[in-house]
This record gives sequence, C-alpha cells and structure tokens, in this order.
Amino acid sequence: MFEWVYLEYIFRVLLAGLCGIAVGLERRNRSKEAGIRTHFVVACGAALMMVISKYAFFDIIESGTYANMDVRLDPSRIASTIASGIGFLGAGMIFVHKNTISGLTTAAGIWATSGVGMAIGAGLYLLGISATVILLLAQILLHLRVDKKKRVKRFTVKDVTEDGFQEYLTDALTKMHIRIQDISVERVDGVKSFTYLLEVPYNLQEEDILALTKYSSSIRSSL
Repeated sequence: MFEWVYLEYIFRVLLAGLCGIAVGLERRNRSKEAGIRTHFVVACGAALMMVISKYAFFDIIESGTYANMDVRLDPSRIASTIASGIGFLGAGMIFVHKNTISGLTTAAGIWATSGVGMAIGAGLYLLGISATVILLLAQILLHLRVDKKKRVKRFTVKDVTEDGFQEYLTDALTKMHIRIQDISVERVDGVKSFTYLLEVPYNLQEEDILALTKYSSSIRSSL
C-alpha cells in the first residue's frame, strides 16, 4: 500500500545519489578509475539499505505473529555490513604495477561516499551534505596545494640491452616536463642499468613514467 512517507524515502535515495555525483565528478575530471556512475550507485545503494535497515521491519512487530512479543531490532546491523562490504568494491579500485600502488584515494572516496549515503538514508541530511562538501574541498584544495610543488623520485630501469636507450628515455622524460637532476649508469656484461633522479610534477602519474619502458623498472620517493 502506498504511503506518503515513501516519498521521503525516495527523496533520501535521490539526494544521496546527487551527493555521490558531486564526488564522482571530481574523480572523473582527474581521470580516475571510479567516476560519476560508480559513486552515484554506491551512494544510492547505501541510502537504500540504510532506509531498509531503519524502517522495513517495524511492520512485522506491529502486526501478525510478533505483535504481542518482545521483539527488538538492531538497525545498525545492516549499516555495519555496508561499511565492511564496500571494502570489496574499494579493493577493486587499487592497482599495483611495477612496485607502484594507485587507486587508494579513489577507493577511500568510494568508502566515504557510502558513508554519505548512509547518513542521508538515516535522515541526517545536514551531516550527509556537509560531508560531501568536506570531501570535495579536501580533494580540490589538497590537489591545488601539491600541484605547485614537485616530487623527487628515483627511477630505476634494469637489464637494458639496446643502444640509444638513455637518449630515448631522457628525451621522453623531458617532453613530460620532468626535470632530470642526475643519471647514473651501471654496466655488467654488456647489460646496463639506469638510475634517474627526477623532479616529477604532482599532477603526473607514476604509471605514465613506468610506461615509457618495457624493461624491469621501479620508481620510489627519494628523501
């Protein structure tokens, strides 16, 4: 049977989805793994499950077999499964490639977006919207702050056998606006290993540097 209260529940799900879209837009604009649709679905799903957790079972107590029994419900049970279950989705956003980990921020964003959906699904509108604004400001302002600086990285390429590789890699790095502080070369039985000390802009992904070579390579921070 339709009741007007269901309109409020639907509104909660839609509002949570809009907050998810806001977070997803920022991630999409940075070409991250999860964008608008993923964040929208996560927020809507979390809000829906939170509404179900809070309101779906009270009719069982008010009528039928359990009407005269002391039955207690724990709305936090479904909420807790959302928080833990979303970890499996977040794990799918994390990639390890050539000793470099990426996707952690996106995975954390998915987890936080589920929290936004849970808050709005529970009727805590101000808290959910405020959390969305905080997430967006954190992402934007922290990127603005670090983009003005450069990271110093040690880029190592091993077991190089082709001639002219150093010139190729140096030119490729320069075209990516990476400043080369130092280059060292080790030669063993005609096989070379290169170590580059680089100043890498914060808006450049480490995966882009690793993709420049087919040889065994790694990149790490240089203190």
